Amino acid sequence: MDVGITKMSTKGQIVIPIDLRGEFDIGEKLVVIKTDKKLIIKKASELDNNLAEDLEFAKRTEEALQRIEHGKGTEMKFDDFISEMKKW
Repeated sequence: MDVGITKMSTKGQIVIPIDLRGEFDIGEKLVVIKTDKKLIIKKASELDNNLAEDLEFAKRTEEALQRIEHGKGTEMKFDDFISEMKKW
C-alpha cells in the first residue's frame, strides 16, 4: 500500500501526490466515493455497470431523503412507487 499526504484548498481541491499519480492521466475522470470519514478515488473508466448503477441509485436515494427532510416529499401508491423505481 502506498501512502501520501496532501491537503484541501479553500476551494475544496486536493492534489494527488506525485508518487501516487502513476496510473492516472491528465484530464481523466475520477469517481470519489465518501463513506464515513474515508474517500475512495477510482478511475471512472474502471467502473463496471453494476457499480455505476449502484452509485446512481445511492445518489438518487440521498437526494430523495433530503427532499423529504425539507418537507418536499411526495406520497404515492405502492404500485405507482414500484413503477417509478423501475424507471431508474
